[in-house]
Amino acid sequence: MPSFAEFGIREELLQGLAELGIVEPTPVQEQVIPFILAEQRDCISLAQTGTGKTAAFGIPLLQLIAPKGPTQALVLCPTRELCMQVARDLALFAKHLPGIRVVAVYGGARIDYQIEALRKGVQILVATPGRLNDLIRRRKVDIAAIRFVVLDEADEMLQMGFQEELTAILAETPDDKTTLLFSATMGREVAAIANTYMHEPAEITVGQRNAGTENVRHVYYLVHAKDKYQALRRIADSTPDIYAIIFCRTRQDTKEIADQLMADGYNADALHGDLSQSQRDAVMQKFRRRTLQLLVATDVAARGLDVQDLSHVINYNLPDDIANYTHRSGRTGRAGKTGTSIVIVHLRERHRIAEIEQKLKRRFEQGRLPSGQEICALKLRNRIEALLAAEVDEEALAPLLPGLEEQLAEVGREELIRRVAALELARVREAYRDAPDLNVREERGVKAPWEAKAPGKLATRHPMARLAVSAGRKDGVRPEQLIGQINAANVGARIRIGRIEIKETVSFIEADSRFTQQVMEALHALRVKGRQVAVEVAGEQGPRPAKPYGKKPFPGKGRKPAGPFGAGKPGNRRKGGK
Repeated sequence: MPSFAEFGIREELLQGLAELGIVEPTPVQEQVIPFILAEQRDCISLAQTGTGKTAAFGIPLLQLIAPKGPTQALVLCPTRELCMQVARDLALFAKHLPGIRVVAVYGGARIDYQIEALRKGVQILVATPGRLNDLIRRRKVDIAAIRFVVLDEADEMLQMGFQEELTAILAETPDDKTTLLFSATMGREVAAIANTYMHEPAEITVGQRNAGTENVRHVYYLVHAKDKYQALRRIADSTPDIYAIIFCRTRQDTKEIADQLMADGYNADALHGDLSQSQRDAVMQKFRRRTLQLLVATDVAARGLDVQDLSHVINYNLPDDIANYTHRSGRTGRAGKTGTSIVIVHLRERHRIAEIEQKLKRRFEQGRLPSGQEICALKLRNRIEALLAAEVDEEALAPLLPGLEEQLAEVGREELIRRVAALELARVREAYRDAPDLNVREERGVKAPWEAKAPGKLATRHPMARLAVSAGRKDGVRPEQLIGQINAANVGARIRIGRIEIKETVSFIEADSRFTQQVMEALHALRVKGRQVAVEVAGEQGPRPAKPYGKKPFPGKGRKPAGPFGAGKPGNRRKGGK
């Protein structure tokens, strides 16, 4: 493996790297650094998170820019945390390079302080798109002399909706600049940016596109929808040293799961969009110090987090975009260490495991959730091991031992063991008293009845009823929420569920027509944002007359129904729907 010195890196820069323990290039650095130094032309680098991309572009930038000159390099990052991390790393690399100043500008901090920092001069500017656009509009930053633009985590920036900001920023930069795009995935939006703003870019791919980190083990647990939270608890209880991010789809889910975990005695907290910047910083500080073992977060809230040594990533909800699964799982198993990416999946979404496997070219293991008795035994064994491994301060204990021996004189060895075990297992034993087996057993490759097309016994399926629910995407409705509501209300009944469509303000769900009444009653009990939903039977083009559950879901008397709950024309797609 070549060294950084073989790339022709200046001695002062090598000294800064050595002080940080960076002595040998990673695979992405080995390919990208010499290319940028030699070619100085547009380049797309595809590599997973945690592979050393900051040094891959940072080292050649520091080698090529002129000290004490104008702003010559611009690094754009999707989040405040990543922006601060990149600026901090570049400043450390440049510790012994005089005349090179790195400044970070980002939202959530006082803009007047950042303006003052820019006035003092900056050679490398690291920025989030929103704050940089603000500074450009105020004419407080000059990027007209930019020689290099780096789009770091470009796929994440586009997923966060920064397309317009990127376009406006890049329009302010010279046409002859060198653009370097770094991304974990090469989606359509990233390809569009490359086609629009890059000139015949070279492509450097480290590992397979969209592939998960080799050091990550992928495991899924198959449970009923109503058992997902209890499955999460068993995973946490059976892994005493767990240090994990738990990903949920919505901020409401994030709050609810974190609140439940804290109420049940776990070291957990939430990270979501409703937190102020100071609250967010406080949560992250606790997590980095490992005061928290479990951080519950949405994809957006977790983007750009600089957290090392995660033992697990837990997908409480699978992301809609498989690329987001790649980002999530790539947060563990970094720097040569191993990690585990866990998916808690229920029966009606378990087909998505195969989709992710196909995309990642990686095989998932089906895990088995331990029983309550197994968890109790594990907890007690770990506690006893901790007691035996604890250091004993003989000098401090000496004056206390006579009193303790007298107090325990009449307690036998077996009785003492029983009492210690009872004390240690009080919370866990109560939680798992008469706990059922949560595992759903199913052979891999066998389709569920509602997916099978083969003739035989499954060919006698009953027709499906299509129901419309007066809540949709904007209300935060999710397929598993509807399924969970039906399961909770019809314990023991096996109701076949078909296609589920979540549109902007209305949702459609297919269910076995024999259970139409029960399903309508179950869904009518659903409360979304404090209100009770209306439910009715719908045809392919809209509802058909049936007794609805809820207030006035249909148009007025004498009028032809105009679609679910009177919205839109029959057969037309509603705005925002699919």
